[in-house]
Amino acid sequence: MAEELLLEIVTPERMAFSGDVEEVTIPGTEGEFGVLKGHETLLSSVEIGELSFTVGGKKQYVAVNSGYTEVTANKVTVLVETAESAEMINKERAMRAKERAEEKLSKMAKDELEFELLSIALQRAVTRISVADKS
Repeated sequence: MAEELLLEIVTPERMAFSGDVEEVTIPGTEGEFGVLKGHETLLSSVEIGELSFTVGGKKQYVAVNSGYTEVTANKVTVLVETAESAEMINKERAMRAKERAEEKLSKMAKDELEFELLSIALQRAVTRISVADKS
């Protein structure tokens, strides 16, 4: 289709998605941003969060971990540590991970070394739950 652009979501283990999309929304470290065909060239870092894209008028969601994205006029390449579609996510496991992280964080001072790692784990679990709920 003339109005679409190629999206590739790549992790170290696999090509998580490759196909033409109508639009993409990416969780950038400076804030979420959308991309349509004809977008200016852009390099950005990606934060843990929900990446969404539209194919055939239907929005699809992917939980992504940190990484980078390159945008050109007709292609978006997203290189991230992990990428999980709603179908891949075990919601119960994500809920348990969220509960564990919240419990440990509640007993910990913000200046402890493990605090940041647990905060990241909590953010990943919340994102995975949110994406699973959108399936």
